[in-house]
Amino acid sequence: MTNPYAEWFEQLRTEYSEQLGAMPLPDGLPEHLRQLIDTHDEEAILFMIKLAWQFGAQVGYAAGSREGGEQVAVVRPSARVQA
Repeated sequence: MTNPYAEWFEQLRTEYSEQLGAMPLPDGLPEHLRQLIDTHDEEAILFMIKLAWQFGAQVGYAAGSREGGEQVAVVRPSARVQA
């Protein structure tokens, strides 16, 4: 059985890895994430992902709303994914 979210994520990673690889992160964030991984703080990592997901959705919606009131297309995996 395959995970539709994992497949979708890999597709996005392939399409945007070069562009996002050049994007700087705030000072200390990579080190903080490494610490969370090393201490197995899954709750904090999931919280960070949920925040990023929420902020991304808001930015995408706002950008779509400014483009003449057209419907905003959201790319989603075929199955329901919980953040």
